[in-house]
Amino acid sequence: MDQVCPSSPCPVPTNQRPLEEYRQLCGSWFFTWPATTLQGLIRPLAFCWLLSLPLCLLIASGSWPLRHDIPRLLLAAAVSSVLPAAFLLMRQWLGWNYVHRRLRSERVEYEESGWYDGQVWEKPLAWRQQDLLVARHEVRPVLARLELGLAVAAGLILLGTGLCQAL
Repeated sequence: MDQVCPSSPCPVPTNQRPLEEYRQLCGSWFFTWPATTLQGLIRPLAFCWLLSLPLCLLIASGSWPLRHDIPRLLLAAAVSSVLPAAFLLMRQWLGWNYVHRRLRSERVEYEESGWYDGQVWEKPLAWRQQDLLVARHEVRPVLARLELGLAVAAGLILLGTGLCQAL
């Protein structure tokens, strides 16, 4: 980020600069799932669903009415095993949304020493332009994929609970 505007000194510590936070997010194993493609997001979430299905099946089998109704038992386990994947999606959305807001902001809030001595620094125009480009063309598509995933997870949960009640 220093290459953008070398003439203006930046008091913000390097690890608290929005573009650097974006780079750190892109370098994280967990947060890169939605960064590439929709397929890159679906595969780990399906794996999470498959891992949580036996545990949810075990928990659902503890219910006396469900124990004697196998279709409802399987459906309840399948629906409840969507929740861990939905929580992972929500955590990813929160992280990407935080970086998106920091990139779009005209000011950078930061702490110099970690003692809650918050400061605010106005971004130079060149930094704002670069941050807005990254927010619009790199981060916004990731947020769109995550929002689609959250909508699908919510739809599956609602559909599954509706079917479970109908059976």
